[in-house]
Amino acid sequence: MATFSFKGRNHSGELVSGQQEAANAAQVASLLAERQITPVDITEVQGNSGKSEKKKGEIDLNDIRLFQRVSLDELILFSRQMYSLSKSGVPITRAMRGLAMSVRNPLLERTLNEVTDDLEQGYTLSGSFNKHPKVFSRLYVSMIHVGENTGNLDASFQQIGKYLELERETIKNIKSATRYPLFVIGAIVIAMVVINIWVIPAFAGVFSKLGADLPWQTKVLITISDFMRTYWYLLLGAFAASLFGFLRYVKTEKGRLKWDRFKLRLPIVGSLFTRITLGRFSRSFSLVLRAGIPIEQGLSIVSGALGNDYIGSKIQGMRNGIERGEGFTRTAHSAQMFSPLVLQMIAVGEETGNIDELLGEVADFYEQEVEYDLKGLASAIEPILIVAIGAMVLVLALGVFLPLWELSGAVRGG
Repeated sequence: MATFSFKGRNHSGELVSGQQEAANAAQVASLLAERQITPVDITEVQGNSGKSEKKKGEIDLNDIRLFQRVSLDELILFSRQMYSLSKSGVPITRAMRGLAMSVRNPLLERTLNEVTDDLEQGYTLSGSFNKHPKVFSRLYVSMIHVGENTGNLDASFQQIGKYLELERETIKNIKSATRYPLFVIGAIVIAMVVINIWVIPAFAGVFSKLGADLPWQTKVLITISDFMRTYWYLLLGAFAASLFGFLRYVKTEKGRLKWDRFKLRLPIVGSLFTRITLGRFSRSFSLVLRAGIPIEQGLSIVSGALGNDYIGSKIQGMRNGIERGEGFTRTAHSAQMFSPLVLQMIAVGEETGNIDELLGEVADFYEQEVEYDLKGLASAIEPILIVAIGAMVLVLALGVFLPLWELSGAVRGG
C-alpha cells in the first residue's frame, strides 16, 4: 500500500489535510467520503511504498514497538466509543478510521488503521482483532466474535467495556494497598546501601586511628562494607544476571507455571492473589456464558485471560472434565480452588440454569473479599516492616555504637 497526502473540506466547509494509506487514489477518495470529507487534492507521497522512505541512518520511531503498550484506560475508552458509534449506526470502517485519527497512542492508532484496512479487504472484525494479540486479548476477540454472529456488536462492546472497568478498579486497589509497603521496603534497602558504602567506612577510619579492639559485630559490618565497596561491580553484575535469568525463566511455559503457583503460596498476599484471580475467572466466565459462548469454549478462552497460568491449568482441567461428561459443579469441586460457599452457589446456578448470574454473584463475593483484604493489607504487613526496621537499628547499635560506647567508657575510666 502507498501513502497519499490529501486536502479536502469537511461537512462544515473547513479545509483539512493529512495522509492516508491506501491501494490507490480512488480508495483514498472513498475513505474520505466515509468521513464526510470532500477531497480537493490527492497526491501520492514520493518514494513511498507503504512507508515513508527513511534517510540513511535515520531511525523510524514507528518501528520501535518493543516498549509500546495500549493502557487499560485507552482500551476502555475505545470500547465505550465503539459502543456509542455502533449503537448509533455508524459504519464500522468509518468509526475505526475516525477513532484512529483521534487517539494519541501510536500503537493503537496503527492497530486501528490496520484493522480498518482488513475490514475493507473482507475480514471480520474479530478476525482482524485476533491479528493484534498485543492490544486485544482472547477474551476481547471472543466477545466481539459473538457480537458479530448475533448482530449485537454494540452490546458486546458495552459488556467488554464494563468488564475492563472492573478490572481497572481491582488493579487500582492493589496498587493503592501495596504502595506503602513497597515504599518502606525500598527506603530500607537504600538506607542499608548508604550505611554500608558511606557510614560504616567513616566509623572504621575512626576506630583504626584509635586502635581499639572492636567487637565481632563491628568486624562483620566492616568486612561486608569493604566487600561491597571493592566488588560493587560484581554485585551489580550478579544482580543484573539473576534478574535477567529470572525474567527469561518466567517467560518459558514451565517457569511461568511454577512462578504463578509460587505467588499463590506467598504468606499474607498469596490468598489475596488467589481470590483476585478467582474473581477475575468468575466475572469473565459469567460474561462469556451470558454472551452465548459454549461452556467448553468459554473455559478455554477464560483460562488464558486470568493472568495466572497455574489457575489457568486448573480451568483447563475443568474443561476436560466437562468434555468427559461431568457436571460443572463436580469439575469445580475437583479443581480444589473454590470455597464451600462458592461451590454451593455454583451448584444452585447449575440446577436452576442461571449459572451465568450466579457466577456474577460469585465474582461480587470475591471482589468484596479482595476489597476488605486490601484495606487490611497495610496493617498485616506493618508488623513485618517494623521488625525489619528494628533489625536494621539493632545491627547499627551493635556494630557501630557499641564500640563507641566502650571507647567513651574507657576514656572516662582513664
